[in-house]
Amino acid sequence: MPGSTPSPRPLRADAQRNRDRLLAAAVRALSQGGEATLESIAKDAGVGIGTLYRHFPTREALVEAVYRNELTRLCDAAPLLLESAPADRAMRVWMDRFVDYMTTKRGMADALRAVVASGGNPFAHSRDSLTGAISALLAAGAKEGSLRADADPADVLTALSGVSLAAGQPDRREQAGRLLDLLMDGLRHGAPGPPAG
Repeated sequence: MPGSTPSPRPLRADAQRNRDRLLAAAVRALSQGGEATLESIAKDAGVGIGTLYRHFPTREALVEAVYRNELTRLCDAAPLLLESAPADRAMRVWMDRFVDYMTTKRGMADALRAVVASGGNPFAHSRDSLTGAISALLAAGAKEGSLRADADPADVLTALSGVSLAAGQPDRREQAGRLLDLLMDGLRHGAPGPPAG
């Protein structure tokens, strides 16, 4: 079809493993803040610098891929959590993962600013992806009767962002947990309970 972009071929299994290891190493390095070198990221991943450049031709490409990968992992967790737990418990676990994601994002702030300065937009679909995951959790909870049906996903995202900003640092995670429990109490308040029959 004219003008269409062919979908990229899937990576070979070994290439995919290398890419996954590079992303994991980059998350560790970049979330600490500071200026991690690409060489140190490649070394931590157990690959050569050439392998890193084959997957990510620039530092900005690597940072953007790390950010998008972390966002995808968080959003993809919602339906998986719903398969293994009641919706209210799945929501609470997902909230903890959101705080982890925000902590990683905060550690990558300088690197993400460099991506934006170079013309990239790693945040293009973040809000839609996050509200989509929250919507799925809320809808499942409303259907089960464990979460109120009138909660707005955008409001929940704003509340979660506030908790992350106020208490997302590792030394304040106990407080973050208490705040998330309060938010869950609000989401459960007025929920009808499981349907009869």
